[in-house]
Amino acid sequence: MASVLSPAGRIDLGHGCHAWVAGTAGWGMSNAGLVTGQGESLLVDTLYDLRLTRAMLDGLAPVTDAAPISTVVNTHGNGDHWFGNQLVAHAEIIAARGTLTDMRQVGPAEMRTLTSAETVAGRFARRIFGRFDYSEIHPVLPHRVFDGETVLDIGGTEVRLIDVGPAHSAGDTIVHVPRARTVYTGDIVFAGSTPVIWHGPFANWLTACDLLLDLDVDIIVPGHGPVTTKEAVHTVRDYLSYVHEQATSRFSAGMPAEAATRDIRLGRFADLDESERLAVNVHTVYRELDPSLPPLDGPQLFGRMAGLACPCPGL
Repeated sequence: MASVLSPAGRIDLGHGCHAWVAGTAGWGMSNAGLVTGQGESLLVDTLYDLRLTRAMLDGLAPVTDAAPISTVVNTHGNGDHWFGNQLVAHAEIIAARGTLTDMRQVGPAEMRTLTSAETVAGRFARRIFGRFDYSEIHPVLPHRVFDGETVLDIGGTEVRLIDVGPAHSAGDTIVHVPRARTVYTGDIVFAGSTPVIWHGPFANWLTACDLLLDLDVDIIVPGHGPVTTKEAVHTVRDYLSYVHEQATSRFSAGMPAEAATRDIRLGRFADLDESERLAVNVHTVYRELDPSLPPLDGPQLFGRMAGLACPCPGL
């Protein structure tokens, strides 16, 4: 089921909230958000390269000219949610402590190395990330970190930041605007595409889904995909529960992780985009069940996904 998205642009969600939604689906095509108050705004995430981030800032200008961006929240440490930070470095940039850890481990230099490698993983990375330009990106890290939860006042608008990680990554922040009944979820919610659990544990992500389902919200802005409702949260939760159950049964039967990945049938989740992320998710389950298993680095994980996405020699 390919995600159906309108051209990239700003969606007015009401009550001072806006979404910036990617125009096309696929790896790295992330969403952002804007919360406005009296005379100032909070930006939720920047984008994967400077071209995309500049286009977004230009598109938000009709709002931010009167309410300039004073605060930026990076929901997590994947580059498609912070590589554009240098264009808003004048604002206070805030992130959860685990997010800062991830940012220090994988930045634009590491992505340039991955996408230039003459390996199966490198060729796959070029195929999915070839639309992005990392060459002029200078990493700008958060000016302020928080633990657990913090509340901001953005020109009279209450904004709650809740770190629900480690889950998708080492730190995952949801941005809740109570008066607007709106939440920006980062990559705790993928709408129309397959969740990927780089860090875990699975239990934390399931708990994060339950938290979202319990919030008094009507509008959910996912990290990827169209603006949605709690139905998308149910889908993410159901997918994660299913994969954990299927991988656990194969682990118990002594099946290696790569064999288990190929053996699992996704059923009603098979039509989600980027289904090759199953390789990462199964590996995460296996490491939860046997912590002595060595971790895989980025190139190794992308190599496993490449085998699922295109099991043909040379990609």
